[in-house]
Amino acid sequence: MAVQYRADHVGSFLRPAELLEARRNGSKDAQRIHELEDRHIARVLAKQKELGFDIFTDGELRRRNFMSDFTDAVEGFDLGDAVARSWDASETKAPVASVTGIVTARLRQVRPLTGHELPYLKAHSPGAIKMTLPSATQFPAISYKKGVTDKVYDTHTALLWDIVAIMKTELAKLAGEGVKYIQIDAPRYSYFMDEKWRQWIRNEMKVEPEVLLDESIRADNACFHAARRPGVTLAMHLCRGNNRSHWYAEGGYDAIADKLFGTMEADRFLLEYDDERSGTFEPLRFIPRGKSVVLGLISSKRPQIEKPDVLARRIDEASRYVPLESLAVSPQCGFASTMEGNLLTEDEQWAKLRLVVETAQRVWK
Repeated sequence: MAVQYRADHVGSFLRPAELLEARRNGSKDAQRIHELEDRHIARVLAKQKELGFDIFTDGELRRRNFMSDFTDAVEGFDLGDAVARSWDASETKAPVASVTGIVTARLRQVRPLTGHELPYLKAHSPGAIKMTLPSATQFPAISYKKGVTDKVYDTHTALLWDIVAIMKTELAKLAGEGVKYIQIDAPRYSYFMDEKWRQWIRNEMKVEPEVLLDESIRADNACFHAARRPGVTLAMHLCRGNNRSHWYAEGGYDAIADKLFGTMEADRFLLEYDDERSGTFEPLRFIPRGKSVVLGLISSKRPQIEKPDVLARRIDEASRYVPLESLAVSPQCGFASTMEGNLLTEDEQWAKLRLVVETAQRVWK
């Protein structure tokens, strides 16, 4: 089994106001942005250590959003355009910005995806590094526009496998450079859990959901296979939307659990379980022995602090399906899928993360 980190987090943290303000000035302030990133990354690394984590990220503070490492390093995206879609599934009414553009040309990688992040982490992280990257399956669903992308990629599949080739190279590089924990963020699997999005797959992508699910698993497995090294934890994070505390999909893991958990070549699944939209723990019975589940019981969307006794009880409930020694705990998602961040304060973020560590220490004494 891969290293078991009992207290985990998905990776992204809220950006400080001064960094957001500097970003608004764009390239005119590039040196100041870099200095602010270094200073605040040092701060969040120290905070993770103070709280008691054993795995460390830079909070994705150098990124505009959780996918921007890819779109910034690969030519072929028009970041000023986006696939039109709408939903009103959140309790909040804050505006949700588009986080990626559309593909308008053949993709061409022009620099390493995480080359601007890893050197600082290797020099300054107080412990094992976690690096996060978007799943290759993220882009065909949101960056393929009829009448535009199909001029260079005939199908969503053709685009997907060009992205897989780029991702395989990057993941192999990270594993070879000593990164101990590589996480693929894969929110598109929530499409297969929610009937409205299953219909969207049929109507917009012109493919049956089960066929696309099979291909998505093959694509992510190809990426995991490229990164497989002794001592490297390979993880997949699944969620149902997180941008600015919004969500877009609902439904339990029942529809995908057997196939996804049984055939995905990840060591560790970080699963959203912070409210009723995520369903029950029963689908966890399909988790193969030797793999671990990180229960995302603590909300990164809401400022209210969860009750420790409730968290301990829910972990006990999950242990009916997965042995306790194969479980861990975390927030259900990151705190800033986009640099604007979720609708809570930084103090509330750290309180949530402190609760993660305290819960882990209480349950796994």
